[in-house]
Amino acid sequence: MKSAVFFDIDGTLWNYDKYIPESTKQAIKKLRENGHLAFICSGRARSFINDPDLLALGFDGIVCSCGCHIEIDGKIIYQKLLDKDFAVKTIEMIRSYGFRPILEGPKKIYMDDNEFGPEDGFGNILRRDLGHNLVGINGEHYGNWVINKMSCTTDVDPEKRMECFDRLADDFAIIVHSDDVCELVPAGHNKATGMLTACEIVGVDPANTYAIGDSENDLDMLTAAGVGIAMGNGTDRAKAAADYVTTAFDEDGIYNALKHYKLI
Repeated sequence: MKSAVFFDIDGTLWNYDKYIPESTKQAIKKLRENGHLAFICSGRARSFINDPDLLALGFDGIVCSCGCHIEIDGKIIYQKLLDKDFAVKTIEMIRSYGFRPILEGPKKIYMDDNEFGPEDGFGNILRRDLGHNLVGINGEHYGNWVINKMSCTTDVDPEKRMECFDRLADDFAIIVHSDDVCELVPAGHNKATGMLTACEIVGVDPANTYAIGDSENDLDMLTAAGVGIAMGNGTDRAKAAADYVTTAFDEDGIYNALKHYKLI
């Protein structure tokens, strides 16, 4: 019986140095040879899923931006974009609270260098990997962004942070990774909604799905999948949400998980 496996990227398929274990490459190849489907299911925007070594693993589809963008066999089948006027009002509001935004779209990511200096780790990863597809929020692009979602640094007074979250709550699912970082995803979208939409298109029963992830934005898909699998390097909440905890990503975690469920 054909199954579909949905893989998170960061902390699951690779680390932020873009190291992909050889066992992961072998596992995905064998998975597809056995007649199963392999999907990326990531919080990253499509513009930030561009590494040739990652894409060469072979995927039947990409669910990204936490369910706001879905591709199958290279064709976009679903896209949620934020209204531009609404995006402007949101950016102005969150900046008034001291949040520093990164705007994430299918073609470009928008970030102001003065808000993410050379000491900022995530800013440096974006600079390293995006090239000309990383552009400023302000200046010539202001108000003309094409985006699915946002990420923000939220290293401000806790009371101000919660007040801002309260104002955002009607329009966004707020994924809090830490006191310093959150994702703002349009309401009604998450990795699980994207996973289930992809399953409907390819004709896979959701009961025959496996989701593999490691962090806060994976919780919905870990609980919605037929089987949720947390990486051994995952957060406590990811492990608690999962049906099974495999080994860490650099300890053959994906290979061991697929082997455990006899998918390879």
